[in-house]
Amino acid sequence: MSTPLIAIVGRPNVGKSHLFNRLVGKRISIVEDTPGVTRDRIYAESEWAGHRFSLVDTGGIEPHTSSEMLLFMRSQAATAIETADVVVLVCDLTVGVTAADKDVADMLLRAQKPVVLAVNKCDKPGAPDPALYEFYNLGLGDPVAVSALQGYGTGDLLDRCCEYLEGAEDEDAESDVINVAVIGKPNAGKSSLVNRILGEERVIVSPVAGTTRDAIDSFFECDEGKFNFIDTAGLRRKSKVEENIEKYSVLRTRMAVERADVCLIMIDASEGVTDQDSKVAGLAHDAGKASVLVVNKWDAVPDKTTKTPAEFERKLRVELPFMDYAPVVFISALTGQRVGTLFSLIVACAENAAKRVTTGQLNQVLSEAVARMQPPSVKGRRLRIYYMTQTGVKPPNFVAFCNDPELFGFGYRRYIENRLREAYGFEGTPVRLVVKQRGEGAAPAVK
Repeated sequence: MSTPLIAIVGRPNVGKSHLFNRLVGKRISIVEDTPGVTRDRIYAESEWAGHRFSLVDTGGIEPHTSSEMLLFMRSQAATAIETADVVVLVCDLTVGVTAADKDVADMLLRAQKPVVLAVNKCDKPGAPDPALYEFYNLGLGDPVAVSALQGYGTGDLLDRCCEYLEGAEDEDAESDVINVAVIGKPNAGKSSLVNRILGEERVIVSPVAGTTRDAIDSFFECDEGKFNFIDTAGLRRKSKVEENIEKYSVLRTRMAVERADVCLIMIDASEGVTDQDSKVAGLAHDAGKASVLVVNKWDAVPDKTTKTPAEFERKLRVELPFMDYAPVVFISALTGQRVGTLFSLIVACAENAAKRVTTGQLNQVLSEAVARMQPPSVKGRRLRIYYMTQTGVKPPNFVAFCNDPELFGFGYRRYIENRLREAYGFEGTPVRLVVKQRGEGAAPAVK
């Protein structure tokens, strides 16, 4: 299940970043009493009343402006609105309803997104300020009085947001569509691959509303299943990024990765594996996403021999050692060579990421692993593993309880992970293993 998104929007200098920081419990966004400080979209994870969600802070929306930067900030806010499950419109009690507030409210009404109206700077506890009722004129329902500075009303605000998130989470859980993010550095062939899939092998194709200069969604259905391909902007090295739209491509790609069930990491065969490929792959790995390493432009590699794919893959594994679980496929988006093999790989990776293993089965594998290789000892103290259980999926998460986590070194952790992969596959997905301490006499150790 992808994480629902709550976007915080409004005109400049109403306290959006203050509210964002208050809701996530950290000072992430820069806060300054100057319009336009927040120019790009800032994301953070949060939780309330059993609901996990992402929050996005946006730059101020100026509906009528000729400033290039303000126009870009408005574009970024529009992107956040388009991808959000719930939008929080922040207004300023001390200023009242302005023409810009009305224009932003009209923009949200046209977007047909669930909107929660938050009136900020209600800093005095007690009865609502009579000025609050003026905000009913925006046509967005009951305003929620909040104080980002003092924290008043933020619980009521999140309660209102979570009412809408329940529907978004249920809808996402029931979906049988696999979200596939196509990521990589510029000119690796991301758009060419999506166009090849949609243009020549489609059964059902319908465009899903995308956003300018952002990730574009395209639905595709074939015998292997239903897919939503998310084509993203290429990620450049920092030295290549200027003060323009490219500066924010990392944020857009990061959001596409967050939405994805599987990532296709595009690598240009004619250039080989670069540092930027490693950074792109790291985004998917750190997010815990199932992934396929797609080596594109294989038709352009000169002097190919039967050993060339194996040699390239060997170099790929050396350069991307943290992605050793990801399958590798060599394709040509230009000619369509082996593009059809991607669908079964995507389905298999998505299924492996969602795979569950019973505690009984896990501890059988753990028992056999301990018998094959005795746990290590440090200064006369030997690691004793009591039991293991699975705590989550996408990616598969496991917790091992032992006598002392410091004895559970990287080498033995890796050994246990490999035994899990040996027993249950998990091809294409990272596996997370957390080690926790349990009292010596709580249970017999696995032998």
